Amino acid sequence: MSFSAWMTAHYEEKGPVAWLAFLLELVAAITLFFMMMLTCADVFGRYFLDNAVDGATELTEMSLAILVFAEMPVITWRGGHVVVDILDRLLGGTVIKVLGLLSALLISTSLYFLAVRIHELAVRSNSRGEVTEFLQVPVGYIVDYIAVMSWATAALMISYGIYRLLFLSRD
Repeated sequence: MSFSAWMTAHYEEKGPVAWLAFLLELVAAITLFFMMMLTCADVFGRYFLDNAVDGATELTEMSLAILVFAEMPVITWRGGHVVVDILDRLLGGTVIKVLGLLSALLISTSLYFLAVRIHELAVRSNSRGEVTEFLQVPVGYIVDYIAVMSWATAALMISYGIYRLLFLSRD
């Protein structure tokens, strides 16, 4: 099976969105594998060699940020967030669509302004030369990554909201 055939079989998205989803999921999978190996090495070293992995806590924290924010745009585009649909049967389809678009607009706007603030904090961290305590890794780069992925999630949230409103029928 060719890679293109595999992509078509495993991703319902088409074109560049499928490749972006694949790339972000690859980053998340590699990061998760790294976290698993780091945890195993840390536990093995702690119990059998009386020496833990130096900076394991910092590496886990950074890996968790990379993992979560790599998956956020993919989950948002697929509409994989938790949805409470208690009133859907009582409200009409048009009202539900308008509320869906309104919530997508509200969430994407909130994420955009949150990302702006996070980016300001990243710039401040970089200008001050803030680093992690043990490994001396610059904090600003991770914080800036969080801001960029939040902007991407905001863009995908509003585009998905419009796409869902215009092209997808209700179940």
